[in-house]
Amino acid sequence: MDTLELLLHPIRLRIVWAMSGERVLTTSELGAALPDVPRTTVYRHVGLLVDAGVLEVVDEQRVRGVVERHYRLRPEQARIDAEAGGAMSLEDHRHGFAAAMAAMLAEFNAYLERPGADPVTDSIGYRQGTLWLSPGELAEMVGELRQVFGSRAGNEPAPGRRAHLVSGIFFPTDAAPPHTDGPSGDDHQR
Repeated sequence: MDTLELLLHPIRLRIVWAMSGERVLTTSELGAALPDVPRTTVYRHVGLLVDAGVLEVVDEQRVRGVVERHYRLRPEQARIDAEAGGAMSLEDHRHGFAAAMAAMLAEFNAYLERPGADPVTDSIGYRQGTLWLSPGELAEMVGELRQVFGSRAGNEPAPGRRAHLVSGIFFPTDAAPPHTDGPSGDDHQR
């Protein structure tokens, strides 16, 4: 199974998200973190991720006569690199976006089902807006966001910290403007 097929699957995306932050979890713990996913499905997808090297076994213990494995995410294996991303077809992007949205919807529903879920107190946000940006302004904004998120990406689980799923989605909502040769870059056609 290639990287795109492996990672662009809603359940496997949720497993990768659940394992992020240097967490070490058993399949049972993963099942508890994904209560809406049948345990057999969790086991099957964990097996695929282990076979592909995305998850690694870091410990094994015998529990009631059964070997219980503890897994850790290998972040470098859980990414679609620039080369693979650049080779994605439009259909691959459509599939990947749908998988990400399905995984995010499932995570949000699981959050809402937890006892004590409080979207206001937990600062839940899902706003959308339109920004008018030139290609340079978009690149600058993406760079700034990478710095903001990157400065916190190394945070590890600690007392007082909760994992937060963050998703940035950027795409143009209309066709590119016509090319102009004017000095200001504005379209002065009448």
